[in-house]
Amino acid sequence: MLVDQPAIDAYARITGDFNPIHLDPVFAATTPMHGIIAHGTMSLGLIWQMIARNLGTPAAAARMTVRFVSPVRPGDRIVAGGAEACDGRHSIWVKNQKDEFVIHGHLEVGGQAERRKAAT
Repeated sequence: MLVDQPAIDAYARITGDFNPIHLDPVFAATTPMHGIIAHGTMSLGLIWQMIARNLGTPAAAARMTVRFVSPVRPGDRIVAGGAEACDGRHSIWVKNQKDEFVIHGHLEVGGQAERRKAAT
């Protein structure tokens, strides 16, 4: 997915999140991010799409734990992926065009997620 400013602007309208870090280049330049960044949930949405496409798992049947590793900026290309880990959990991620992690985490589906949730 190519992330450009029109996509970020559209996402802001859809979600109602008009934080200037996403929309105002003058303001964003004064922040610790040093420029515009895309909404984190915009990238996270790619993971949910990948899960539905590859596992056929509805969101309600999954438990996801993620860490936002680095910001996504206009002009970045991002892709979601993952792999099944030996313990039955799935490693999930979003990477940018430099093959750097943007988001990294784990996913548990179905009974595994429910058992772990009940234990916490």
